[in-house]
Amino acid sequence: MRVPMLSGSRLVVVTAEDDALVLRPPPPANAVADVGAAVRDALRFPLAGQPLEALVSRGRRATIVVEPPALPLPGAERDPRQAAIAAAVAELERLGVPSGYQTLLVAGGLARRAGHDQLETLVSPEFARRFHGHVEVHDVERDDLVEIGSAGSTPLRVHPALAQTDLVVIVTAAETVLHGGPAALVGASGPEVLRAAGAYSLLETSASQGWRLGLELERALLRRVPMIGASLVLNHPRFGGTLGGYPYETQALERVVRSPLRYLFRALPGGLRAYVMRSLPLERSVANAYAGPPSVAHTEALLRGVELRGTTLDGELDAICVGVPRTTPYLPRERPNPLLGAYLGLGLALRLWRDSFPIAEGGTAILMHRFQRHFSHPTQQPYRAFFAATRGAGRPDASALGEAERRAASDSRALQQYRSGRTCHPLLPFYDWDGCRPALGRVGNVLIAGCRDHAAARQLGFVPTHGLGAALTMVRGWSDRPPRVAFLLSPPYFPLRVKSGN
Repeated sequence: MRVPMLSGSRLVVVTAEDDALVLRPPPPANAVADVGAAVRDALRFPLAGQPLEALVSRGRRATIVVEPPALPLPGAERDPRQAAIAAAVAELERLGVPSGYQTLLVAGGLARRAGHDQLETLVSPEFARRFHGHVEVHDVERDDLVEIGSAGSTPLRVHPALAQTDLVVIVTAAETVLHGGPAALVGASGPEVLRAAGAYSLLETSASQGWRLGLELERALLRRVPMIGASLVLNHPRFGGTLGGYPYETQALERVVRSPLRYLFRALPGGLRAYVMRSLPLERSVANAYAGPPSVAHTEALLRGVELRGTTLDGELDAICVGVPRTTPYLPRERPNPLLGAYLGLGLALRLWRDSFPIAEGGTAILMHRFQRHFSHPTQQPYRAFFAATRGAGRPDASALGEAERRAASDSRALQQYRSGRTCHPLLPFYDWDGCRPALGRVGNVLIAGCRDHAAARQLGFVPTHGLGAALTMVRGWSDRPPRVAFLLSPPYFPLRVKSGN
C-alpha cells in the first residue's frame, strides 16, 4: 500500500506492508442548514434545566464565555462558532439584554493572550461592527481574580466577569473533556487550576482532573449566578480542490499519491509549502447543537461527536505512525518547536481514545516530524527556557522539572511578557509535557522519523531516526513476531474507539 502522510509541511508517500492498518476518519456527517437557528432552538429547549428565557432578568448584565478556536486542526476561516456566538448575543438582546450590557469573555487559559488579529477570528466582521458590549481577554495572573471556593487544596479563582454578573452563557464546541463546556471555566480561572487540569484520555471523564475541576467551578458559580451552556458538534473538515475527499475516501488517497503536483509541492521551500496548505479551501460545518447546564450539554455533544467522527480499532497495536503537521495547537499558528511537535502527536492525537489506549504496553509510537529546535521569537520563549532548564540526555526527571517549573512560575519578566500578549504563560510548556505523559507511560519507545535535531529528540527521551523506513525496521527488530502497525491519517485528528483484545 502507498499511504500519503503529512510530516510538517511535507507530503510523504509511505509504502506500507499489506497487513498494515490505515486508520482514517469517517466523512463529514450531514450538517445543519442554519447554525444560528440551531443554537437559538437549543437555548429555548435545553436538554435539562431552565431555558435561557427563564434565566434572563431584563436589563441586567450577561457574560458570554468563549474559547479561542484553536482546536480542531485544521481550522477554517469561517468557523461555525462565529454564527453560534452571534445567535447567543441576538437571543439575549431579544430577551431584553442589550449588547452594551453584555461581556464577551475569551477564556484562553495558559496560551498566549489573544490580540486584535485573533479576536477577529472569534466573530464575523458584521457581528463585530454591531456589537457594543465589552470584550475581555482572560489574564490568569491578574490581581483581582475572584475566589469562589476550593477543590481540595486548589483555590478556585475566576475572572471577575464570571462572578460579578447576572447571567453566564458558555458557547463552545465539544472537542474534548478539556476543550469546551466546563473547561471554558477552567480557561478563565487562575494558574493553580489550569496547571492541575490534566487528563489521561481526552474523551473520558473518569481519569480527568481537568473535568472534575470544571465541574467544581460550574457548581460553585451556579450558587452565585444563573448559567447555561450551548455546545456544538463540529463535523470533520471538507477539503476542496485537489484534496477533495481526503482523507476519508480511498479514491482520494490514490489520487493524491498519483498526482504529479506533489513533486512540484515537494520542491517548494518549507515556508511556501505551509502557506499553500493554509490556503487550501476548507469547509467546516455543524452536525448538531445542544444546550443546558454546561456539563450536561457538553457531555451529550461530546458523545455525539465521538460517534460521528470516530473510528473503531479492533485490538491494540504494536506500533502507530502519526503525522505531525507544521502548526501549533494554539493561536496564532506558528512553526512548532520539538515540544509542541511531541504534544501534537502524543498529547493530542494519542489521547483521543475511548475504552482502551490504542498501543499495547511497551509498544512504539512513531512521530513524523523534523524536530528542529526552532523557537518563534518572542512567542515561544518559554519553550526555549524549558529546553534550557532540562538540558541533558534522557527524559527529564520529576525533580528537575519541578525545580524548573518553580523558577518559571516566579519569572517576573516572563510573566510580564505573557500579560502583554507577546508570549504564552511560562507554565504552558510544563502543561504540554504533562499532556504527553499518559502516552509516555504506556509506550516503550517514541521514534522521531525524519528527525533533523537528534540532540533535541534525545533530550526529551526519544529515539531519532533518519526516516520512516528505518523506524519501521527498528519496530520489526524489537518484536519476535510480525508487529501490528497502523498509520494514522491526519489532520484532522479523530477519536479512536479501541476494543480490547483481537
